[in-house]
Amino acid sequence: MNIRAALPGDEALVLSFIRELAEYEKLLDCVVATKESVHEALFGPSPRVFCDIAEDNGEPAGFALWFYNYSTFLARHGIYLEDLFVRPRFRSKGIGKALLANLAARAVRENCGRLEWAVLDWNKPSIDFYESLGARAAEGWTVYRLSGDALKKLTG
Repeated sequence: MNIRAALPGDEALVLSFIRELAEYEKLLDCVVATKESVHEALFGPSPRVFCDIAEDNGEPAGFALWFYNYSTFLARHGIYLEDLFVRPRFRSKGIGKALLANLAARAVRENCGRLEWAVLDWNKPSIDFYESLGARAAEGWTVYRLSGDALKKLTG
């Protein structure tokens, strides 16, 4: 197994991982990403998101898409894992754990205060996997989101 950073030319692969994850999460109809928007986000003049790709015997097996955030309480950056996905035929080979371990190593190396992510509350297999690694749900926090018309309305 090999983990590498996504490179220009990987846009279609990253988009396929995004679509496969969205299908698993029953959210495929929400995906509006394109190869062009993935290219701009990962490889444009000011990338603010990053992607690691796991390969098993040279075949794309999974990905982790992430970005830096910041904790004012810790006064340190952190890493937020937006998406983690391993294709079904590659599961139970340690690929998901390797992708997370790779990000954890980056966080430690760069003196980040935390590595965090969200998981759908119905996704018991993922919750069990994360908890087996020592991750715990952030007690007392609820995610809020502004999007679409509500986001535009708030601008005045």
